[in-house]
Amino acid sequence: MQGKGLITLVAVILGLICLNELLPTWYAGKIEKQATELAGNNPEKYQKEMARLSKDTLNLGFTKLYYSQAKEKEMKLGLDLKGGINVLLEINQRDLVNNLTNYSTNPVLLEALDRTDQMQKNSTNPYIKDFFTQFDLVNKEKGTNLKLADAEIFGNTNLSEIKFNTPDEQVKKIIENRIELSTGTAYEVIRTRIDKMGVTQPNVQRVPRTGRISVEMPGVKDIDRVKKMLQTSAKLQFWEVQQLQEVYPYLEQLNAVIATKGDSMGVAKNTNLINLLQLNSLRSNGVANVKLSDTAAVNKIINSKIAHDLRPQNIKYTQFMWGYKPEAGDANNLVLYAIRGNINQKAPVDGAVESARVNYDDLGRIVVDMQMDSKGSKDWKTLTGKNVNKPVAVTLDNVVYTAPNVVNEIPNGRTQISGSFSQEEAQDLVNVLGAGKLPAGAKIVQAEVVGPSLGAESVNAGMYSFIIAFVIIILYMLFYYGGAGIYAVIAISFNLFYLMGIMDSVDATLTLPGIAGIVLSMAMSIDANVIVYERTKEELFAGKNIREAYNEGFNFSLSAIIDGNITSLLTAVVLYIFGTGPIQGFAVTLGIGIILSMFTCVLLTRVLIFSRLEKGKGLSVWTKFSKNIFRNTWVDFIGKRKYAYIISGIITIICLASIVTSGFKFGVDFKGGRSYVVRFEKPVVANDAADNLEKQFVNKEGQKNAVDVKTFGSDNQLKITTDYRIDEESVEADQDVESKLFNGLKPYLPADAQLSGFKDSGSSYGIVSSVKVGPTVADDIKSGGVIALLIALAGIFLYILVRFKKWQFSTGAVASLVHDAIVILGAYSILKNVMPFNMEINQDFIAAILTVLGYSINDTVIIFDRIREYLNEKKALTLEGLFNDSISSTLGRTFNTAFMTFLVILAIFIFGGENLRGFMFALLIGVGFGTYSTWFIASAVSYDLLKKKGVEGTKKSLAAKKEATPEEA
Repeated sequence: MQGKGLITLVAVILGLICLNELLPTWYAGKIEKQATELAGNNPEKYQKEMARLSKDTLNLGFTKLYYSQAKEKEMKLGLDLKGGINVLLEINQRDLVNNLTNYSTNPVLLEALDRTDQMQKNSTNPYIKDFFTQFDLVNKEKGTNLKLADAEIFGNTNLSEIKFNTPDEQVKKIIENRIELSTGTAYEVIRTRIDKMGVTQPNVQRVPRTGRISVEMPGVKDIDRVKKMLQTSAKLQFWEVQQLQEVYPYLEQLNAVIATKGDSMGVAKNTNLINLLQLNSLRSNGVANVKLSDTAAVNKIINSKIAHDLRPQNIKYTQFMWGYKPEAGDANNLVLYAIRGNINQKAPVDGAVESARVNYDDLGRIVVDMQMDSKGSKDWKTLTGKNVNKPVAVTLDNVVYTAPNVVNEIPNGRTQISGSFSQEEAQDLVNVLGAGKLPAGAKIVQAEVVGPSLGAESVNAGMYSFIIAFVIIILYMLFYYGGAGIYAVIAISFNLFYLMGIMDSVDATLTLPGIAGIVLSMAMSIDANVIVYERTKEELFAGKNIREAYNEGFNFSLSAIIDGNITSLLTAVVLYIFGTGPIQGFAVTLGIGIILSMFTCVLLTRVLIFSRLEKGKGLSVWTKFSKNIFRNTWVDFIGKRKYAYIISGIITIICLASIVTSGFKFGVDFKGGRSYVVRFEKPVVANDAADNLEKQFVNKEGQKNAVDVKTFGSDNQLKITTDYRIDEESVEADQDVESKLFNGLKPYLPADAQLSGFKDSGSSYGIVSSVKVGPTVADDIKSGGVIALLIALAGIFLYILVRFKKWQFSTGAVASLVHDAIVILGAYSILKNVMPFNMEINQDFIAAILTVLGYSINDTVIIFDRIREYLNEKKALTLEGLFNDSISSTLGRTFNTAFMTFLVILAIFIFGGENLRGFMFALLIGVGFGTYSTWFIASAVSYDLLKKKGVEGTKKSLAAKKEATPEEA
């Protein structure tokens, strides 16, 4: 066999590389397993054992392995396998535009920004694109004829490259590049902050042209701390503080208005604002000292439109800000400050910090000492000189850390922040300031949190499903193909080993869908061996000897294998481009597995088989049970196509009717919202819990927000979804939702349950995972899913057209794929309230549909390839006979691949865990209907379209194309 030495050399080198990549993962796991066995459930003992065992080294002669080095190089586990947090941060684009315009107050600019904010709620365009559109519209409506290069817009000292005569189109490009650079700056700041936190194997990535940054931190437990660290802009500002006597008349007037307009302000009409403010207990230069439980009501009042309209001139631009945390000795209250603002709300001192460190004041309290840069020092000197014996507030992200009275002018830019800090809080603040400030505020628009216990369960479920699927493949291949099946198992074992090694070498993250992708790629890659073996059987039945049969089997199968793998790879690429997080993990493993199958299941298997045959040894390609299965089987598929059209038509109408009338159950990543998986110590009835929670999730107008509660897996787990406060991305909003969730579920929790324990993903009850998706991100995900489907269909159409030179084949293939997609969508619409597992339309579902398209087209290509081959071999056949013979001759391959894939998916469906059930159910439907549509839709539609051209003309045309490409034989 030609190239045998090269293939063997590549296999050995690839094996050594993969072994070197996987050794650190094995060694780190070995040390940790030993420590766990010695320490049991004692975390302190575990740390001691780890400290002792990690000193050992593994000497392999050519290299030494140390635990610390191995840990750094081990395979990355995704959030769903290790627990932790994954967030999508969005840099505040309005802030960036304000900064670039030097905080201009031009009315056209401000109205365009306001309109853009509203437009973004339902837009999938980048913020700056929508801003330019709205600016042009407002400019035209008002007849102002402003240019973007105007001094009141972007023609200022912040943008020296923009001159007074710079064309608008050029300004747009400059601004877009500046915003992209700002996102890059934010990325570097975020990455530095995470490094300072000491998180193991974080994954930080920019999402191009969106102003968003994806951050995944496996193993992190203190979720609130992480959220604050990521969202803090580190934009330290210093403001003048207004005293109570300046704002008290306004507060009294506001209190009087509540009696008549309280409902419009989101509070009861009998609410007494003055009582809520507790003016008799004022402290720290604030204007109120409010109970923590009353802060939400005060926020509703002072932030209402009515309150803003009532403001007198002296507090027209005043910003009401809360203290960082309750002060020492007053744990139940929070201070409210009145910060003197201005028309553009630009702080008098807004400088970067050159250095910061944790220190202690004269009373032994923890403080943060800072040194400002040169500009900040000058501004600080002016502000302190102007406000001697008056308070000045130090704020970070609109939260007041301290507001002391100025004793005297501070000329050197040094200052100190106090705020009843713990050591950890002070260190976090130093880390944030030390990493540098973000160019604008950041907000979490999407978040996923998985507890370590759920991650461990997912690992176990993934391993069980993997082992069972692998055993199924081994047993089936040995049962059906005998000796040849052994070589297929060897090839797929190499495929798996190479796949894991390559994933590790490229720093790919292994996720739960990734494990499903590995298992599925095994089932799909074994298809290459099935195609070869089925063709080899045909050659043996034709009377050829064993070596000739295998040689012909490999040669004649290559074209079909390449076509099938390329179309499947196309869907994996689309999934990777348009998917996020775990879906990209699925696409990566599936894509790498498909590529490797070409090497292991075609080239490597061929080397192994012919090495045996060259020694004069035989190799059976069947067993006595499977030898004659599908032999001489012939079915009139084309003759029965009209019945299939009727059946498919009825099914399609039913599915479309359900889609139109009943719709779908959309997941939070398609509609926005928060979703929590909550575990209890005892079984809980979902409807009872829903009734309790509806009383908690009430908006400021007194309306109940939608709450969806259902059993998730076992009867002691609930999946709870709500859109309450979903337009708010703050940590405070997240904490409010979690608090209401806790209060609503209290009857089902232990009597001594606390909110902290409820939020602790390591406890025996409480939140084990959560997902939050903002409405804007949900729109992006939804549109991205639709685009991915359309691109996949278009790509498949074009590839089939190029390979088979006939649009009729492409149309038939796409028709079958559309049929499969409608059936799956219909099933999810009809069964959404019937099935005991997740039947939501979400990113996983889109991934499932694209995977089905890849599988189905693979099947179709095999038949089309056989039709092309038979054009020269069976010239006497009619076009109908040609199609029937082609489909019938590939029945063995179609059945074996479909049956094996179905069994593997069924194993993952049963044993892979609750999170994968909805995903796998779609694949189960897809494999069944994908096989059916290959026979009765793709082939039948192609036949009918070709028939219209004329039987003989079609055959001659196709034969000519075949003869023009002899290398494909």
